[in-house]
Amino acid sequence: MPDITQLTATQLLARFRDRSLSPVDATAACLARIREADPALRAFCWIDEEPALASARASEQRWQRGAPCGPLDGVPVAIKDLILTRGMPTLRGSRTVDASQPWEVDAPVTARLREAGAVILGKTTTPEFGCKGETNSPLTGITRNPWDLARTSGGSSGGTAAAVAAGMCPIAIGTDGAGSVRIPAAFCGNFGLKPSFGRVPAYPLSPFGSVAHLGPHTMSVADAALAMNVMKRPDARDWTSLPPDDSDYTAGLDDGIRGLRIAFSPALGYATVDPEVAAAVRAGVDRLATLGAQVREVDPGFDDPLEITTGLWFVGAWTVWNTLTREQQAVTDPDFRAEAELGAGYSALDVQRLNLRRGELGSRMRQFMLDYDLLVTPAVAVPAFEARPAGHSRMDPEAMLGWTPFSYPFNLTQQPACTIPCGLTSAGLPIGLQIVGPMFGDALVLRAARAYEQVQPIARPPLTPPDSRG
Repeated sequence: MPDITQLTATQLLARFRDRSLSPVDATAACLARIREADPALRAFCWIDEEPALASARASEQRWQRGAPCGPLDGVPVAIKDLILTRGMPTLRGSRTVDASQPWEVDAPVTARLREAGAVILGKTTTPEFGCKGETNSPLTGITRNPWDLARTSGGSSGGTAAAVAAGMCPIAIGTDGAGSVRIPAAFCGNFGLKPSFGRVPAYPLSPFGSVAHLGPHTMSVADAALAMNVMKRPDARDWTSLPPDDSDYTAGLDDGIRGLRIAFSPALGYATVDPEVAAAVRAGVDRLATLGAQVREVDPGFDDPLEITTGLWFVGAWTVWNTLTREQQAVTDPDFRAEAELGAGYSALDVQRLNLRRGELGSRMRQFMLDYDLLVTPAVAVPAFEARPAGHSRMDPEAMLGWTPFSYPFNLTQQPACTIPCGLTSAGLPIGLQIVGPMFGDALVLRAARAYEQVQPIARPPLTPPDSRG
């Protein structure tokens, strides 16, 4: 029998049905893997072992009766530390949050996972307030990459991506405000989906505004589709959410992409891309063409919107900063503090102008997607770089996000986008290919990713990653 921690959620559920494996077996294996690997990776900031095992035992009894309570009954999952989870602290990667306060509310996505029978193992790491594309903070230290401990796991959902890739759980839930699901998925070599904005309800809403999405990390596209069926269920607390979608994202997942019109933009017209990344992505696009897609190399025709993204982001940081006392401000991550200080320089007129420019970009992409079913780009312009502690990054726009020029445009436009592994560098680091869909085209993005996965299955990192930190 293969290592339980290397099974996908879909495979686990099949084993639960035929009773060759139980939810208790799966949960115990994941907890053991966390104990083994997390001291080096630091993907988890809170582990809820006894409640998780109790939840698994209840699930096991339901399966023995042939009456699972939902589509994820017994599947171990993890939740990013920005997402409210009843019974566990949500510290947001920050020393400013009081862990001893009552934690009595589930965010919508957490509530839906519980209703579906998922076993919640604990909370995964994030930089302070999800403020950057690396996962490090004064609270939890550095979250490292399971392919190479010297490298970053990316961010801000670095803990979720590292946990899934390292076999600590088959599904983990992250957030994505400028690439925060897709960046770590690309760096850690797993599948990460940023759904259409509002498809997954959120509560409370992000202080960074309507660029913030919630999405799954998995090691298979089928698992992401299964998770999305649960995550997209409605919740009245989110007034920005889309109308309920009762469709089944697993239906038609294997229908392929023959005849789809795919635009391939290797640089979006402005990006500088690492040669190994560029070559792997182009080879991946060639595979899509062999599957019957009609591929055309074309740029969407917009300028780099980095200034729009970082401007709105810095204003969000300044907003959060002003909710903190002076004592709390004194213990924040210097990187977050630098972002807030930059945000203080924006006027109301500046913000209005940024939003108007964002509207122009969104309109441009809505029109562009009338001619194409999908847009394909690299996920991130570079492989995972050296991991570094909090406070050691420059927070000007170029240093903050210039290396991920393919992710943040599609937070601004709110389109669904995913990253799927398309190869390794010569140093053995994962490379991600990004598939962007039209607004509300989440099922189509999943279908295309599944077609690609069938010709290039997602590889797992070694169970013991190399440690080249010296």
